[in-house]
Amino acid sequence: MKASETSTQELLELASSRGIRYLEDLPARGVFPATSALERIQELGGPLPTERTDAAEVLALLDDIGSPATVATAGPRYFGFVTGGALPATVAANWLAGAWDQCAGLEVLSPVSAALEEIALRWLVEVLTLPVGTGAGFVTGATTANFSALAAARHALLERAGWDVESEGLFGAPPITVIVGDEVHVSLLKALAMLGLGRNRIVRVPVDGQGRMRADTLPKIAGPAIVCMQAGNVNSGAFDPAREICGAAHAAGMARSVFGLRQHLLAHIWWQE
Repeated sequence: MKASETSTQELLELASSRGIRYLEDLPARGVFPATSALERIQELGGPLPTERTDAAEVLALLDDIGSPATVATAGPRYFGFVTGGALPATVAANWLAGAWDQCAGLEVLSPVSAALEEIALRWLVEVLTLPVGTGAGFVTGATTANFSALAAARHALLERAGWDVESEGLFGAPPITVIVGDEVHVSLLKALAMLGLGRNRIVRVPVDGQGRMRADTLPKIAGPAIVCMQAGNVNSGAFDPAREICGAAHAAGMARSVFGLRQHLLAHIWWQE
């Protein structure tokens, strides 16, 4: 190692001290960065470096320019959107996970990561009081959560209709009716587009003043159909009337369901038996 290079221990201690200082300064700073801080972001660019830079210099650059240009999401005065702030315990665990540098896709790649995922999923199923044996998995965000839930529903519907969508695609497949509230979240619409179900082919149900789907205006459910409920409207936080909608779904013979959970919103997707 060259004399000018920073050791691993020194670098991690620097990152720790800078991270702690950042968190301690949050209560006294503005939630959104100042104009002067935003103007300095351009200093992070420039020509592609042709020589290596000491890691401590890179860290200092990120902290000195990047930290003032952040939105204080973890601070006590942030109330924007539906993003939540990290707790000290989660920040510390994230630092440790970064040091582990595990690939959690397979148990053989990381036994502890696989075990922790199974534990967290089991606890999540318990917290949501879902039936024993409920399958679950972690995804990367809102669109992927809805994509996964809708993909499962699409597969089950078409399989019951005698169509293998994974092998044959959607050309010539039985049409599927997708029913949503009029204030459906954009991530669900994006997932529908990615799955080939289409954004414009959905059936929109009127909502009340809080963005809740009006169960009394649900259309007649017949044929292959998917009903998407929302728990946590992004504008009001209101939940669709699940009891009434589920009752209508049961009455129409829809007895299977899957959840797409992400951050603040919960899409409850029913599909017809």
